[in-house]
Amino acid sequence: MDKISGAFFKKLMNTISPSGFEGEAAKVWADEAKTFTKDVWRDQHGNTYARLNKGGAPRIMLAGHVDEIGVQITHIDDKGFLYFAPIGGWDPQILQGQRIHIRGKKERVFGVIGKKPIHLLKADERDKVVKLEDLWIDIGAASKKEAETMVSIGDPGAIAVEVVELPNGRYVSKATDDKVGAFVALEAARLLAKMKPTAEVVAVATVQEEIGLRGATTSAFALEPQIGIAVDVTFATDFPTMDGDKRRLGDIRLGKGPVLARGPNFNPVLFALLCDTAIKKKLDHQIVAEPRGTGTDANEIQLSRAGVATALVSIPNRYMHSPVEMISLDDAAKAARLIAETIMRINDKTDFTATS
Repeated sequence: MDKISGAFFKKLMNTISPSGFEGEAAKVWADEAKTFTKDVWRDQHGNTYARLNKGGAPRIMLAGHVDEIGVQITHIDDKGFLYFAPIGGWDPQILQGQRIHIRGKKERVFGVIGKKPIHLLKADERDKVVKLEDLWIDIGAASKKEAETMVSIGDPGAIAVEVVELPNGRYVSKATDDKVGAFVALEAARLLAKMKPTAEVVAVATVQEEIGLRGATTSAFALEPQIGIAVDVTFATDFPTMDGDKRRLGDIRLGKGPVLARGPNFNPVLFALLCDTAIKKKLDHQIVAEPRGTGTDANEIQLSRAGVATALVSIPNRYMHSPVEMISLDDAAKAARLIAETIMRINDKTDFTATS
């Protein structure tokens, strides 16, 4: 992956974009899209689109959600401490003791999530799982009045960590779920801008996936695609304690390529085409079984209007929904190329009538 794409990846990961507050990430994504296509827009829901070859056939939608899990300020007490609600699915044990950035009135506001020290906990309290309502954010304010000069009720926040590169092309971030999917969708479009497909291709940075696949619902309805490829993360099972889960989730490893999902949520013709392309182009890939509808944008895209031939390409992700999510950027690069190469084999005569 070249320096331009690498810089885009890091910039996108470092934005604050909890569900419903995706504007910061959407702008980074849109600005990057404008470097290779002029056909970029954002809808009133917040989804951002980048189109290639308008009027081509068939119309193909590439979707990756740009929202992340985060927090939202619900109360400011008289001493200036902030209370919050989760945006998306948090493990409360992870949040305690974290540093956090709040998108405040004028700028990012730094804070820490506080909890009573272990020394002061009673014996029975030490054995209890902490509840979110027992945590608070301390921004250093001495009073409610001072706190209100910096933040407001409803302000969003995210864990205050930046993307870090590790050996073997691995990256740690608070939000690879699923900004890496939005990244891959746009990187595939970047490749296709040079490859000149006959299809119309629209990459979409969808919103509000973490609270119910909402952006995929509205954007798929608006675009009316014939084909949809969602890009998300999936559970890597290559770390300690996961051996028993491999029977259920599969043997999914970082650095072994993107994961292609097979099951009722996905069009069998499109799945086979992705697999065949991976083999012909000698691109590493993994396969996972999904025996029901998935909790990804692919679920809503497939069911849009009269139905869409849908596939799911996923990036293996360790430690999902934590500040230390880990992916291989090589997996992401291979996913983008696989999607682009597959699309180049599709034309208006390609028959995706589902067979089993």
